[in-house]
Amino acid sequence: MGVVDLDGRVRQAAQGLLRNQSVQARPWFQAGLRGPYTADPHEAVLLAKMLPANAGGEPLRFIDFAAPIVDGDGRVIGVLGAHAHWNWVTGIVESAVVRSGSSPDIEVLIVNEDGRILYPERLAGQQQTRLPVHAENRPGWSADDDYLSSLALVPPPPDTDLSWYIAVRQPLASALQPARVLLYKLLALGALGACLFTAVAYYLARNLSRPIEQLARAAQQVQIHHTGVSFPQHQPVLEIAQLSQSMQTMTDSLLGKERELEDANALLEATVAQRTAALTQANAELLQLATHDALTGVHNRGRLDEKLVECTLLLKRTQQGFALLLIDADHFKSINDTHGHATGDEVLVRLAQLLRRLTRATDFVARYGGEEFAVVVPHSEGEQGPQVLAQKICDGIAATHFDVVGRVTVSIGVALAHASDPDAAALIRRADAQLYLAKQSGRNRVSFAE
Repeated sequence: MGVVDLDGRVRQAAQGLLRNQSVQARPWFQAGLRGPYTADPHEAVLLAKMLPANAGGEPLRFIDFAAPIVDGDGRVIGVLGAHAHWNWVTGIVESAVVRSGSSPDIEVLIVNEDGRILYPERLAGQQQTRLPVHAENRPGWSADDDYLSSLALVPPPPDTDLSWYIAVRQPLASALQPARVLLYKLLALGALGACLFTAVAYYLARNLSRPIEQLARAAQQVQIHHTGVSFPQHQPVLEIAQLSQSMQTMTDSLLGKERELEDANALLEATVAQRTAALTQANAELLQLATHDALTGVHNRGRLDEKLVECTLLLKRTQQGFALLLIDADHFKSINDTHGHATGDEVLVRLAQLLRRLTRATDFVARYGGEEFAVVVPHSEGEQGPQVLAQKICDGIAATHFDVVGRVTVSIGVALAHASDPDAAALIRRADAQLYLAKQSGRNRVSFAE
C-alpha cells in the first residue's frame, strides 16, 4: 500500500517499496485520480523484482486498488493505491468452494467478464469462450462438449464495473457416466437393427436402384450432347436390361444423325461465310468502279456531279460556301502526238497523284474528262482559300519533273458557288469560262472570277 502525489511520485509505501519512484503512467494511478478503481489481476514487473519469487517459479500477480485522496476543500491531492497479492484471493476462493471429499475431477475457475481465466495459475490468461459469462446467472447447470458447468457472479465492489465469475465444472464424461452406459446399450441395439436394415437396403439398391441410376446418368449425358455414351447392358433384372439395350440403340441412332446434321451445318456455314466475303469484296469493287476513275484512281465525273449537288443543297440550307476549280493540262494533245497515248496516260496518273498531294483532306478531287480535272473546295465568305489553293496547284505541277515528257503545266479556272444558282451547271459554266480565260492569257496560270 502507498500514497502517491498528483505528479505520480510515491511519497510513502509499506516497507518502503517503490518510494520516490514515478507511477504516473500506471493505469491504476490515472483511474484513481478520477474515483475508486479496482482492476483485474496482472503481473507487476517492478514489484516482482523487489519481492521473493513464488515457489515453483510462477509469476507474481496482483490486484490493483486505488482511490483519490481529498482535502477539506474537496480537492484531490493524491492517490491511495494498494496491490493485493493474487494468492490472497485464490486462497479465499479455495476455502469457500472446495470441500473435502468432493470428486477429484471437479475444477474451480475464476473468469472475468471478457471470458479470460484468472484462476488457476496453469490456465491464467486463456480465453474461455464456452462459459456463458454474459448470460443471466440463474441457478442450474449447463453442458458443452467437454464439461458440465455452473456459473455464479461475484458481487462487484461498490463504484466499480469490475465483474468476476466463479465457475465450477466437471468433465462431462464423469458427470454423464451412468447415462452413457445406458446410451451404449441403446446404441448396441440400434446398431444391430441398422445392420439388418442396411443389408435389406443394399440388396434393393444393388438390384433395383443402382441400375436405374446408371440409366438416368447415361440419359443425362445424352441430353447434354456428350458423345460416346454407353448404357450398361448386364443388369440383374431382365426388364431393366431390355430397357438399357433399347436406349443404347436409340441413342446410337440419334447421335449418328446429329453428327451428320452438325457436319452439314458446318459445311453450310463455311459456304455462307465464303459467299458473304466474296459478295462484300465484289460490292466494294463495284462501288470503287462506280465512283472512281479507272485510270487515275480519283473520283469520276458521275461522283463529281453528285458532290456538286450535295454542296449546292448545303449552301442553300446552311450558307456553307464552296468553290470549283477546273484544271486542264496544257498542250496535252502534243504529248499524245509526240510520245504516244501510253505516255499521256502516265502523265494523267501523275497529275492525279499531285492533285491529291497538293489539296487538303476536305477537298474533293475528280477527273472531269480527258485531260481535265476538277477540285471542289469548301470555303467561308471573303476567304481567298480557293484562289490560293489553285495557285499552289499550278506552281506545284509546273515545278514537277515528269518522266519522258519533262515539264508539264496546267491552266486553272476558279469560280465561287452562289446561293442564287439554280443548279450546279451554272457554277460549272463560270469555272469553265475562267479556264478559257487562263488558256487565252498564256496558260500555266490561274483565272479567278471575282
